[in-house]
Amino acid sequence: MVATGLAFAGLNVAVQWASVTAGATAPAIAFWQYAIALALAAPLVWRGGVHILHTRHIFLHLARVLLAAAGVQLWIHSLSVVPIWQAIALAMTSPFFVVAGAGLILRERVDFARIAATAAGFAGAMIIIAPWSESFTHHAFLPVLAAACWAGTSLITKYLTRLEPTAGITVYLLLLLTPINAAIWLGSGFEIPPQAAWGALLVAGALTGLAQYLLTWAYASADAAYLQPFDDLKLPFNIVAGWLVFGAAPTSGFWPGAALIVAASLYLMRCERTVAA
Repeated sequence: MVATGLAFAGLNVAVQWASVTAGATAPAIAFWQYAIALALAAPLVWRGGVHILHTRHIFLHLARVLLAAAGVQLWIHSLSVVPIWQAIALAMTSPFFVVAGAGLILRERVDFARIAATAAGFAGAMIIIAPWSESFTHHAFLPVLAAACWAGTSLITKYLTRLEPTAGITVYLLLLLTPINAAIWLGSGFEIPPQAAWGALLVAGALTGLAQYLLTWAYASADAAYLQPFDDLKLPFNIVAGWLVFGAAPTSGFWPGAALIVAASLYLMRCERTVAA
């Protein structure tokens, strides 16, 4: 899950570069990002065989892809109007949806430690974005909506890992999401990305495939509720990446908020190790 966070941090920087710096549109970025990821994921099918795509749960895959598509479009648009550090912080609302769904839908154990760690991580995110400040606008709802969509995607992913192989689940997402993104791109006017955006799109595509595989692997290995505080680590990863690439320095509230997020993740890790022992 930590490796997933690092991959998503690089992905978000690449997407923001293609959008803000190079001027590519959100629908075009989404299509090429996932089309490139699908092409790079082909070796998974070659290695595992076509049988990894055999499924009896096609409707779950479709529901997962529709939620992912909505989340991708909302997220890419948000990165063009919201600072990356603020967008990531708002996306940290996703664990609340996942933890609730993990208990109600997946019937996982959601004890006090998991709830407390998730709440602490969210509190850290709130300290960072400071919703009471003048910089908080209606655009901030875009990452929150994206987070809700991705929470639904995560819950379906976790359920599918009980039934199907990691590689197949990863490829199905890319395989079904690419034509949906293509339709959205065509409907938006089919604007070709500028030449300056292609390097960032290639990086985004590679990191998209890697991040999705690592994320599915994580859900195949541990409870969804347990993993959510580690998902909060994406926030400091993205802050550092955005600062290094764009020089977007966070506000003074970032450091105590980030410290709270990291502390929540370490606290949950310690609790889980104690239970396992």
